[in-house]
Amino acid sequence: MNWTEAQTYCREIYMDLATIENTDEINKFLNTVSSFGLSSNVWIGLYTTINWRWSDGYTGTGAEYRNWKIQPDFYSAREFCVGIAKDGTWWDDNCFAGRYFICYRGTQQNPGFVAVKVAMSWSSAQSYCRKNFIDLAIVRNQNENQAVANVVPFGYLAWVGLFRDPDFYWSDGSSFSFTNWYSGSNPLGSMRVACGVAALQSSGTWKFLPCETRLPFVCYSVPVSRQAVKLKIKLEDSSVDLNDPAVKADMLKKLQDWLKEKGIRVTLKWREEPDGKVFQKENKTEL
Repeated sequence: MNWTEAQTYCREIYMDLATIENTDEINKFLNTVSSFGLSSNVWIGLYTTINWRWSDGYTGTGAEYRNWKIQPDFYSAREFCVGIAKDGTWWDDNCFAGRYFICYRGTQQNPGFVAVKVAMSWSSAQSYCRKNFIDLAIVRNQNENQAVANVVPFGYLAWVGLFRDPDFYWSDGSSFSFTNWYSGSNPLGSMRVACGVAALQSSGTWKFLPCETRLPFVCYSVPVSRQAVKLKIKLEDSSVDLNDPAVKADMLKKLQDWLKEKGIRVTLKWREEPDGKVFQKENKTEL
């Protein structure tokens, strides 16, 4: 199935697509998939949103301009910032790498570009530009791209203001902290959302693929616990037969829907007596 279909299936039959939060769960996951003879990519509950933004918040005309050398390859799921080469091509890169950088001065409408030949991380470069100029460079068209490329030092990649946040999520809403990244490329193209697989041919490490790809998938479930709850019901209409199958089914559905709205995912069923009845009339003794 594609990722969304797999998510729906897991939520209906089990709990959700697999969430993996520590090394013990990795081992359990790998033992499960190996017992089914799987050896390629399988969907898990991981996904990421891809929203490139400019450091100074610019969203006007040209904000979507890009001049990638190759589409972002998101190597090892660590490249969230953008640098420009002397030929004017763009590369996604690790934000912690030390790079020269390009600031702009003047105004957003009429910027001038300045190269700073001190290697800094992207965030340190951003702080420097904001303190000494306006911000890291924005590039909205071919003319601006050429103007920025003109000040890039030969042989260097220089930071510009384009970046995105490390927005990783689990389908079931679990917090994201533990990682198990694949050491290789994750071609993002123009995707706005990319979905996670465990690459079984690479020891189950995680990488991203287009969510429309059709793959096997792994769900997770939780140990089943059962609890009996007694209900006392007061009838406003004495002609209603609570043991009527249609009435029992309607009541059960309403209870199930109410619990679901409260975020409680359980399966309800009536406990029947040997005579097939669920409800027994309570006799009141008057004093």
